[in-house]
Amino acid sequence: MSSAHAAEPRPADAFNPPRGLVGMLTAAAFLIFAQAFMIAPILPQLAHAFHSTPGTVGLAVPAYLVPCGAMTLLWGPLSDHIGRRRVILGSLAAFTVLTAATALVGSSGSFIAMRLATGIGAGGVVPISLALIGDVFPYARRGRALGWVFGGMAGGIAVGSSAGALAEPLVGWTGLFLAIACGGAALLVLALVVRLIPESPRPATAPSLGAVASGYRALLQTARGRRTYAYILFNAVLHSGIYTWLGLYLLRRFDLGPVGIGLALLGYGVPGLLLGPVIGHLADRTGRARIIPAGVCLAAVCALLLAAELPVLAVALVVAALSLGYDMTQPLLGGIVTDLPGRPGQRGQALGLNAFCLFVGFGLGSLVFQALLPAGFSVALTVFGCAALVAAAVAVPLFRNERAR
Repeated sequence: MSSAHAAEPRPADAFNPPRGLVGMLTAAAFLIFAQAFMIAPILPQLAHAFHSTPGTVGLAVPAYLVPCGAMTLLWGPLSDHIGRRRVILGSLAAFTVLTAATALVGSSGSFIAMRLATGIGAGGVVPISLALIGDVFPYARRGRALGWVFGGMAGGIAVGSSAGALAEPLVGWTGLFLAIACGGAALLVLALVVRLIPESPRPATAPSLGAVASGYRALLQTARGRRTYAYILFNAVLHSGIYTWLGLYLLRRFDLGPVGIGLALLGYGVPGLLLGPVIGHLADRTGRARIIPAGVCLAAVCALLLAAELPVLAVALVVAALSLGYDMTQPLLGGIVTDLPGRPGQRGQALGLNAFCLFVGFGLGSLVFQALLPAGFSVALTVFGCAALVAAAVAVPLFRNERAR
């Protein structure tokens, strides 16, 4: 399916979004990603608190991300059946309660188990938010709205990674989780009182398991679907593998403490927070054919630069550029996914598979990078960078038809 066909008609199940909908979804994405990415920079502190090792506590990253991605295969078709509002609010409530409960654990095993439970509960917020935007906005104007939500994700990454490291000495790791839980509770109350998330039309009967499986097969039967999901998975592996271990990288290479690590990571996510809507608007106007390969190439260059012996200030700048590479790829790939289903009623399923690839890639990336660490950070970063260079070159012909309509 080429993106060059005529402009998409407004879906039959679309509705006029209430004022503040995109803002609320952006704030929810911010919280989800802030709590997901505040773990990596404080792995040494968590290991000390639990009398464990960074490698053991680091398993909490894939323990959260992998089930979070796997559950989206359920949340997607469920939202197609019972409506986006119920899934988003229910998942946000589970995320809030389980994040608060995480602050009560006292061992690395309990911490990892609670992260797994939180991943299961939180998996319906972001992907179904993207599906809701796909319902409301036509493809030609969808990039800007998606840019705001992905900007919220990037902002969450920036605040979670830097503020997590900076605030942990002041409030402790438990204070970080309680702060996120309070934010989730406030957002949940606001969404319920003001009804920022509207009801969406849904079918009268639930699809069978066979129909759900058939829907996933249909998404992967087209060349456009296969290449898009493959790059979502690869891009997630690339960025998560590098980012998850940046805190330990900064500790070992520069002997930085929590404050120094937080300052060095301060730029990660800032480009997306500032430029996410701009990049999305540019994709709407010019297409995604050139931006996606350029974003993968930028991430590759950043990985190879981090493998070199750079001063700490240069590393901080490269970290910010690495974040920009993510902002030039993942939101644009998500925009393509919203256009994959044959009918809007399957959009939740398409975004569920998107989130599955994204979060499973996040989890696998941290594990793959960890497996390469015995050879040293330079070797691991070089392997990731070279793989990304190959993927960038391959992306040029693969995405050549993703041009503006």
